[in-house]
Amino acid sequence: MTDLDHRYADPDTLAYPPAAGSLADLLERVLDKGIVIAGDIKIDLLDIELLTIRLRLFIASVDTAKKAGIDWWETDPALSSRAARDALVEENARLRARLDALDDALDDSLEDDMADAVEETSGAAR
Repeated sequence: MTDLDHRYADPDTLAYPPAAGSLADLLERVLDKGIVIAGDIKIDLLDIELLTIRLRLFIASVDTAKKAGIDWWETDPALSSRAARDALVEENARLRARLDALDDALDDSLEDDMADAVEETSGAAR
């Protein structure tokens, strides 16, 4: 056994004993600090790039993600009831504005038709 081969060595004699942390401690540390895993997958055929997939994975707690400026789940209507409500309110306001514009156009058209009818009636009575 060499000095670098510690597989069968006594843990008390190791220069750097293994860390005595649990999986929960490790998970808490990762979520608190955050971890980024990045990778690219490329598929080439005869030196012609057919497909490139870029993967970026950010594992963190919600608080850590917010500190990093990531909060897309708050504005996605599929994930947030508040965002869904906001989207409905915005759509409702847009539809009401469109309906008001159509009503105004219809009122203007009716007024023009009434004015034309009055002119035709008064012209025929002369």
